[in-house]
Amino acid sequence: MAKLYVVGIGPGSYENMTMRAQQALAGCDVIVGYNVYVDLVKDHFADKEFLTTPMRKEVERCELALEKAQEGRTVAMICSGDAGVYGMSGLIEELAVKYPDVEVETVPGVSAVLSGAAVLGAALMHDFAVISLSDWLTPWEKIEKRLAFAAQADFVMCFYNPSSHVRKDYLQKACEILLQYISPETVCGIVKNIGREGQEATVLTLGELKDTPVDMFSTVFVGNSQTKKIGNKMVTPRGYKHD
Repeated sequence: MAKLYVVGIGPGSYENMTMRAQQALAGCDVIVGYNVYVDLVKDHFADKEFLTTPMRKEVERCELALEKAQEGRTVAMICSGDAGVYGMSGLIEELAVKYPDVEVETVPGVSAVLSGAAVLGAALMHDFAVISLSDWLTPWEKIEKRLAFAAQADFVMCFYNPSSHVRKDYLQKACEILLQYISPETVCGIVKNIGREGQEATVLTLGELKDTPVDMFSTVFVGNSQTKKIGNKMVTPRGYKHD
């Protein structure tokens, strides 16, 4: 049967891929992906055929991968982080019903919410919510509700897609919503270029975060009422008793 792997490659460095991801990419014939992600793996799998599409061509990219698999080739569709967290596994499964001869297998990877939290220290030791600030596929009104409810529930929050060329003020808008419910002294963190060249991490307050510029390669963390700064780390206690 034709085979299509949907592979989460983690932050992008070879060292941060799971062994299953490495094995899937090593064993395939064709690697399909967004051009930025393909560039991250090319050097380690140089013998493969690479097919790319630009951003916002996700349907075309998934159909291309399924068509190549239907031809009898073993294909890997790559996604940054985890393929099932804002990745392509859902769309592939939806489209795969038109390709009954293609077997789809999702290979999990390390999502930015996990790899970014590790860079910051221990940001996610308790319950948390992951929210994308992109309103390309989700109405902003719904994002606003999710932000408000997560803040009222005292979740640690992680924001994907906090900014872009056309959404420069979305993080600021999100912080303004949060500040209606939580303290401006709430400990927050920003990690840029997680696991890649130029990685940077910053721990700051929610009040400071509101006026801090970020980009598409940044992942933002907002602590809960118990989160604290220890040295230069962001730590959310689980509640263990200790001296």
